Amino acid sequence: MLPQDVLERAAAEMLDVNNTGQSAMEMSHRSGDFLPVIEKTESLLREILAIPDNYRVLFLQGGAMMQFAMIPINIAGVSLGGARKTASYIDTGVWASKAIDEAGKYVKVRVAASSKDKNYTYIPDAPAPQADDAYYYICYNNTIFGTKWQVIPETGNTPLIADVSSCIASEPLDVSRFGLLFAGAQKNLGPAGCTIVIIRDDLIGAAPEWTPAMLRYDIFAKEKSLFNTPPCYCIYMIGLVLDWVKSTGGIDAMAERNRKKAALLYDCLDASRLFRSPVEKSCRSLMNVTFVINDDDAEKRGALEKLFLRGASERGLVNLAGHRLVGGLRASIYNAMPREGVEALVSFIKQFEKNTPRV
Repeated sequence: MLPQDVLERAAAEMLDVNNTGQSAMEMSHRSGDFLPVIEKTESLLREILAIPDNYRVLFLQGGAMMQFAMIPINIAGVSLGGARKTASYIDTGVWASKAIDEAGKYVKVRVAASSKDKNYTYIPDAPAPQADDAYYYICYNNTIFGTKWQVIPETGNTPLIADVSSCIASEPLDVSRFGLLFAGAQKNLGPAGCTIVIIRDDLIGAAPEWTPAMLRYDIFAKEKSLFNTPPCYCIYMIGLVLDWVKSTGGIDAMAERNRKKAALLYDCLDASRLFRSPVEKSCRSLMNVTFVINDDDAEKRGALEKLFLRGASERGLVNLAGHRLVGGLRASIYNAMPREGVEALVSFIKQFEKNTPRV
């Protein structure tokens, strides 16, 4: 979901951005017209996320999943035919598992901890990194299972790397605790098509010679994300979203709104006899609230879910089906979702429960 104010501004500027007489979709990425766009977007991101000066901001393509390969190649400095380095990963769900599988092609992956034993309904304790770890990897917020790290793992001198695709800019995060952060824009910052990488300077430059140019952080850092044609319109839209975040009080105000929205929905689920959240309370996500019908009969549960989704859709409450891999129900309440949207969902949940025979 994108903020309505942002969509209206983008519509108003569709034919003319910054008095250039051009749409952001028409600009040459190396022109004097586009440079102010990308520079403003980076400046706003640095300001809102309080990114230290010794970190680079890269605007890349390939989706967040491209980072599953770029990270081990660039950070571990993979050599062809040589001994592979080791990296520690915490398995907290589908996206962490996919990152583990991809990284295994380039490094020796050590799964330091996992919450698979309870269907990823909690965040496991993070053990200390091993002496030979090239880096330590977590998925900070898990969209499919609705969990989030509440405490940043201590990794000492081992670079901590985090996928923050679904929670970036939702609350303050100490960037200096991480060696690298990355996020696909499409959850909380803009339309699909751009991936943001925030990387500490000392981690740039380890890519081996065989690395394709399009997969090298050092090249994109040197060229200020303009090595090839970047996703210009998406970068422009991210800038508008960041403008909106700033104008509505910044990251602290955003976090407060998000906490209140999430609490409203979780309180409703905790008080319900028909619905429940399977996630341990200490690990709940602010962005992705997963919930299920409280019935052991799978057939009956499935029928009630379909009935619930149909009724919700009729009321304009859409995209509430759980991920196809896990089923159930899920409400993604990203930054742009207003409190009124959560209130409407809570109202429908209560109404649906009132009209459903006791299970």
